[in-house]
Amino acid sequence: DKINAYMTLYTALVTISKAAAPMIPFMTEEIYQNLVRSIDKEAIESIHLCDFPEVKEEWIDKELEDDMEELLKIVVLGRAARNTANIKNRQPIAAMYVKAPYGLSEYFTAIIADELNVKEVKFTDNIENFISYSFKPQLKTVGPKYGKLLGGIKQALSALDGNQAMDELKDKGSITLDINGSEVVLYETDLLIDTAQIEGYVSEQDNDITVVLDTNLTPELIEEGFVRELISKVQTMRKEAGFEVMDRIRLYAADNEKILTVLKDHMDEIKDEVLADEIVLGSIAGYEKEWSINGENVRMGVEKTQK
Repeated sequence: DKINAYMTLYTALVTISKAAAPMIPFMTEEIYQNLVRSIDKEAIESIHLCDFPEVKEEWIDKELEDDMEELLKIVVLGRAARNTANIKNRQPIAAMYVKAPYGLSEYFTAIIADELNVKEVKFTDNIENFISYSFKPQLKTVGPKYGKLLGGIKQALSALDGNQAMDELKDKGSITLDINGSEVVLYETDLLIDTAQIEGYVSEQDNDITVVLDTNLTPELIEEGFVRELISKVQTMRKEAGFEVMDRIRLYAADNEKILTVLKDHMDEIKDEVLADEIVLGSIAGYEKEWSINGENVRMGVEKTQK
């Protein structure tokens, strides 16, 4: 998959450069020389001597484009829900529930899970266990239209099944009430809609898509969040210390027993991620820095090994 992604990006950059060459000749020439001529000396000498790219109809996959468009909508809502819950992206979450007028295959739900750092993505038609709606009349619009019936409208709206009423509003664009034998039609602009969320769950909605994040964090999830944060901090230190991407290092940590325990319990995983040959607990050497990781203060150091 990684090689396919690289080749897709490469093809896109070269093709876009050829298409843009008449408008930005010098920049596209430099891109072409770096991407093409640097690895293929037999390639055409200049981008301005290449044929203008042609549309390849056989490469167009409309179904894939549609699925990715829907996937993006869900990811945007999921990120908004994370922000609402004030949970960092590096903190894993157990599950996300999605209510939408479509479903996505496991291939796409895996992408969503990876983007949002969620263990499981579930499509469902039933979100009543996580969220409910209540309605009140918007007096500015309902008052002039149904003045004498306003009291009955308030009572009828308060007695509605909020989730069923929301489904009706989304499906038909309005809610119809019978107030003392008179038909009352209320549109979204006529309503004040309050959303109530069960503790431990956060939802976001856009049109006909609703996502619900399970924000209940188990000790295992919290510990995994510490691991992600530690890896991120070490990678930052590698960069600040001026190490090359493939340099092997020795990692040091001290002054926080909780962090040292996490490092000890997940030593192999962290070593693989940060290219560490050794993790030394309880002492500091090399380039050092103090961090606050999820409220835990710790000193860490990194140094290159001789391998």
